[in-house]
Amino acid sequence: MGTVSVFVDKAFKSGVLNGEQPGAVLPPDKLWESKKNGLVIIECPQRIPCNPCNTSCPAGAVKPFEDINDLPSVDYAKCTGCALCVATCPGLACFVVDLSFSNERALIKLPYEMLPLPDPGDEVECLDRVGEAVGPGRVEAVLEPLKDSTKVLVVSVKKNLILDVRAVRAVN
Repeated sequence: MGTVSVFVDKAFKSGVLNGEQPGAVLPPDKLWESKKNGLVIIECPQRIPCNPCNTSCPAGAVKPFEDINDLPSVDYAKCTGCALCVATCPGLACFVVDLSFSNERALIKLPYEMLPLPDPGDEVECLDRVGEAVGPGRVEAVLEPLKDSTKVLVVSVKKNLILDVRAVRAVN
């Protein structure tokens, strides 16, 4: 796959990630490709007073903040792919990507706050950061990590889409 960073424009005027930026970095390739259950991607490039990703992480993978406005950083060796950070992030900036699912497909665990809620087996339309369709996906599971009605969809997608898919739309 090669080393890749998620990108944000320098002025960050649009709110859409499209140029390299601290706070929006992918896991190390070697670890990412071998890690069962996936690793977190946090796309949080702006300093804001927020830290649920850190306080919800039972493994301590999201490092403690010195200041509530710090950008999140991750100790990927500790990440278990549990998706608690996905469920707690109010900015919908956390995703877990599991590259070990199959040779051609990866799993993405992403927040879902719409109705109707898709069921496992349903086909969904995968969307990029601006809501444009980038390809099909299949719901493999619907999780509720916090047992509080906050849903996390586990969607299988072609591996070439993992850097683009950040939301889904039910097609039924």
